[in-house]
Amino acid sequence: MVDYSPQQLDSVFHALADPTRRALLKSLSEGERTISELAAPFDMSLEAVSKHVKVLERAGLVDRTIEGRTHICRLNAEPMHGGMEWIRHYEKYWNRRLDILEDLLKSEDRAAGKVRKPRKPNLPRSKR
Repeated sequence: MVDYSPQQLDSVFHALADPTRRALLKSLSEGERTISELAAPFDMSLEAVSKHVKVLERAGLVDRTIEGRTHICRLNAEPMHGGMEWIRHYEKYWNRRLDILEDLLKSEDRAAGKVRKPRKPNLPRSKR
């Protein structure tokens, strides 16, 4: 497992916190885009979109190359892996807590003579 620094995680989560930047990443997940192509769906200037792209670049989520006056952006999803690892840690925590709660409820039901049907959990159980 790669160890991600707190600063790297902070910059990734900061970048992902903005809906415009998430939309830009979604667009880039479909292929390379120029700044103009990225800006087209938004009611904002090229400069504003470029500022969003710079935040994504600082987080390592976007690679930009310049060919003449054209800036071409590519998605680099690798830094998101650190965020996913961080989230998985807490997913395991909540799954353990939910298992404890389920066991407690079952034991209370047994003590009261009730039969509780198992429920499907809201969290995926495959990553415990």
